[in-house]
Amino acid sequence: MAKPIVAVVGRPNVGKSTFFNKIAGKRISIVEDKPGVTRDRIYADAEWLNNDFTLIDTGGIEPDSKDIIVSQMKQQAEVAIDTAHVIVFMVDGRDGITTADEEIANMLRRSKKPIVLVVNKVDSNKLPDSFYDFYTLGVGEPIPISSVNGLNLGDLLDEIVAKFPEDMDSDYDEDVIKVAVIGKPNVGKSSIINTILGEDRVIVSNIAGTTRDAIDTPFQVNDDKYVFIDTAGIRRKSKVNENVEKYSVLRSLTAIERSDVCLIMIDAQEGVTEQDKRIAGYAHEAGRAAIIVVNKWDLIEKDNYTYNEYEKDIRNELSYMKYAPILFISAKTKQRVSKVLDIIKYVSNQHAMRISTGALNDLISEAILLNQPPSDKGKRLKIYYGTQVAVKPPRFLLFVNDVELAHFSYIRYLENQIRQNYNFEGTPIVMSCRQKNNK
Repeated sequence: MAKPIVAVVGRPNVGKSTFFNKIAGKRISIVEDKPGVTRDRIYADAEWLNNDFTLIDTGGIEPDSKDIIVSQMKQQAEVAIDTAHVIVFMVDGRDGITTADEEIANMLRRSKKPIVLVVNKVDSNKLPDSFYDFYTLGVGEPIPISSVNGLNLGDLLDEIVAKFPEDMDSDYDEDVIKVAVIGKPNVGKSSIINTILGEDRVIVSNIAGTTRDAIDTPFQVNDDKYVFIDTAGIRRKSKVNENVEKYSVLRSLTAIERSDVCLIMIDAQEGVTEQDKRIAGYAHEAGRAAIIVVNKWDLIEKDNYTYNEYEKDIRNELSYMKYAPILFISAKTKQRVSKVLDIIKYVSNQHAMRISTGALNDLISEAILLNQPPSDKGKRLKIYYGTQVAVKPPRFLLFVNDVELAHFSYIRYLENQIRQNYNFEGTPIVMSCRQKNNK
């Protein structure tokens, strides 16, 4: 299930980062009493009343500034606005309305997105004299808050959640397999899509970062429906020089959220880099099915050991994704590209597979006989029963006598037993425990 995206925008130094950290529950953005400190958009998962969403903190917008960093921040905020489902427009209750606030309000109204107007730095229930002036911005009723003191944050979150789209997954039917093609720039993401489709539907160029936005390409093979979500390449911040490329990361992360299956593209000549690990980690943490696709395999000099050594290296570097199949291809020569759709369909089915409660508990009982649960200070873990509570990814819930005794290594052992019996290739499995009260 894709999560709504909430972008916090406003001019510099109105308290966006303090608000962001309060909602995210930890200090993520740099907070300093100096305009323009938050240069990069920062992302965090947040939750309110069982509503999960992604919160984006943006650099401040100064509409008319010629300063290069400020203009980058403006571009960055524009991308956040373009991608967000709800926009939190923050103004400063102490300063009152500024010309910059009015220009930002004009920009936001043009976006046609749901807007929540927030007047920050209202540190008591007594509203400042200038508070009612904010109605003239024409973007809705202002909500007074104090990010520092936590005043009225609950009311604000209620208003944000109320504006979420009712159905986040309505853009495609349930039977469509949504595939995000992710990876660093210039690794061949557009090329593989063009090769599979047999036509140039996506711009292909050897200039890193040609694909600026996520591009959806729906198609059908026999009765199977797919949509490829081609993303701008995710690139390390330190390596980003061109402004627009820098802001493509959000769209890539959004594509992962929207997808069922992620093709994680790796350049055969470079091997698994730190950035590849980070990209794969996004897909893993989002619970998406994954296939590791090593492109440009035609450019590698090979002997009898090359394939096995390369596969071993990938497994070592991406040790948390041992479930993901690896495919060595060349989009240029079309080597093994014909297998990609078959593997996508296969891992998609694995991602959606469900085990009956009876079969699962037979498996757990057998696993316990083979390997007794751990004990601590004379008390042994007891697993009363288990059940699969969700798919995409498969989630299993174990009812136990004491969650403190459910050691990670034993839960991993049970996960491995499930995989040995039911495979679940290409998909992460989520295992959790709940304490059962015998009384």
